Amino acid sequence: MLNVVGHRPLGLRDAAAVADVLASDPVPMCMVAARCEVHGLNPRLLGGSLWTADHPSTSLCFSGANLIPLLGSRSDMTYFADRALSRPRACSSIVGPADLVAPLWEDLVPEWGPAREVRADQPLMALDGPPVIAPDPAVRLVTPDDLDAYLPAAIDMFIGEVGVDPRAGDGGVSYRRRLSSLIAANRVFARFENGRVVFKAEVGSMSSKVGQIQGVWVDPQRRGEGLGAAGTAAVAQAIAAGGRTASLYVNCFNTPARAAYRRIGFVEVGTFATVLID
Repeated sequence: MLNVVGHRPLGLRDAAAVADVLASDPVPMCMVAARCEVHGLNPRLLGGSLWTADHPSTSLCFSGANLIPLLGSRSDMTYFADRALSRPRACSSIVGPADLVAPLWEDLVPEWGPAREVRADQPLMALDGPPVIAPDPAVRLVTPDDLDAYLPAAIDMFIGEVGVDPRAGDGGVSYRRRLSSLIAANRVFARFENGRVVFKAEVGSMSSKVGQIQGVWVDPQRRGEGLGAAGTAAVAQAIAAGGRTASLYVNCFNTPARAAYRRIGFVEVGTFATVLID
């Protein structure tokens, strides 16, 4: 392994070069771009740090609660793995372009593995403009007063998607705080019927150019009615109204969801992969 102790995180002097990289491919870069646009490159504010093996224009990786490789060669992924292994593990997952995640995990698995789950093929989809099907007019922004009614659906979605209960460890305090923050930012959408959520979705990351949709969920008793497609179209429409491209990524085996997103107008623009470690 390389000796990487002492390598500095990127900072103010690197801001322009990092911004150029993040702007070069806005859809896959959205998760990190959204953070950097708000907080700059200060690790304390960013919730992690940015690494490069040489220069941001050729290699870049975000290290925080998620490890997100953004750019680099095979040897750069080895560098990032060595750097990650030089300190206690802080991330619970690795996510990003599949052609970067795979070699990065290959170098990390002897120390961090086995993974709880590897999702090696997740089509990354984007919609540059309004949806081509009618959005559900009953989908609306979730308000702080809706949080208690919204939580059961959000928890059910999280368990089904991630495989762990978000209330584990602290009784759900952190998860509730995360949702409250998204609600305050007008990035949580739902359709309520008789006080219950039948469709929900969130804009998990929002940069100046892209809004990344996550947490799409339909009440199991209402699936097959088109609520998912029309509801996601409503969220995509809200993103487009702000002048942004809507994006999302989905497991390759989720054929119904992929078909629904294509009906909305989403097209595949790349492939993500996710390694769930914890």
